[in-house]
Amino acid sequence: MWTRQHKKRKSGALIVPAIAAAFLSYFGYHAFQGEFGIYASYAFDERIEVLEAELEAVRQRRRDLEHRVALLRDGTLEKDMLDEHARRALNLAHENEIVIYRTRRN
Repeated sequence: MWTRQHKKRKSGALIVPAIAAAFLSYFGYHAFQGEFGIYASYAFDERIEVLEAELEAVRQRRRDLEHRVALLRDGTLEKDMLDEHARRALNLAHENEIVIYRTRRN
């Protein structure tokens, strides 16, 4: 019968801690730098602020347009709005009026 005798290696005791350290460092890195990590959440918050400001501007523009449309509805038709709308559509002005051209905002 053969017997083998060998020394115990000290490196065997380091394998499990090395694997655990690699595992923790991988997930730790992605917790900070990953697509949904801590630093990405700061970028998401900044993007949310920009988009909310843009949304509020669009909502204000819509309220303005709804107000202008309400002034053109039947029953509440204002002469000034009708006059302004007709002049713009027909591209007309009176002889004694000064016309100031502006660029249209979308």
